[in-house]
Amino acid sequence: MKIVAFERAMQGTGASRRLRITGRTPGIVYGGTGQPQLIELDHNALWHALKKEAFHSSILEMEVAGQDTKVLLRDVQMHPFKQLVLHIDFQRVDANTRMSKKVPMHYSGEENSPAVKVDFCTVNHVVNELQITCLPADLPEFISVDLSGLKKGMSIHLNDITLPKGVKAVVHGKPNPVLVSVAAPVDEAPDPAAAAPAAAAAAPAKGGKAAPAGKAAPAAKAPAAKAPAAKK
Repeated sequence: MKIVAFERAMQGTGASRRLRITGRTPGIVYGGTGQPQLIELDHNALWHALKKEAFHSSILEMEVAGQDTKVLLRDVQMHPFKQLVLHIDFQRVDANTRMSKKVPMHYSGEENSPAVKVDFCTVNHVVNELQITCLPADLPEFISVDLSGLKKGMSIHLNDITLPKGVKAVVHGKPNPVLVSVAAPVDEAPDPAAAAPAAAAAAPAKGGKAAPAGKAAPAAKAPAAKAPAAKK
């Protein structure tokens, strides 16, 4: 993917503000054997490029003053509530130096798996981006994982997938993290056979109140007999 940038002479908060008013975004290119270089980019072109996944996870070819340089997107500063890119950072890429980068995970086939089709399970994508290290030439745009073989009760760990050639995962102390888990469906409807006795025990007698659980309902008292009236 190729982008075009322009050399930037002015720097500072005021200069950057004036630059944004003209529809340009300030940025910088650093790393490698060269000195940091101040650049500016067309904001509209940059805004649309940022919506593409490849712009974030692949080696970019940047043209500045007629020279092409291979770079990698490192940081983007966005306005808190406006659709505005405030600043952008790129790093020069050395073909012989291993680099670290987060790449997206692309999961597919879960709708055809026994876990979903037969057991109506829910498939949870625990990890959506994976930190990797590799040479620039081996950097993948994304990592594909086929979920069509998922079954109820299964989970997919990092060791269960095959990474592209030359790529190593950075696990940060977790040697074999979970990438995908399968959750069994929750039965919301109660069992009718179990619910019937409980309903019968809880039902109040006609004209009375339901007895608390574990106690028998008190017996109804017979009405007191009236004494016969005395004869005169």
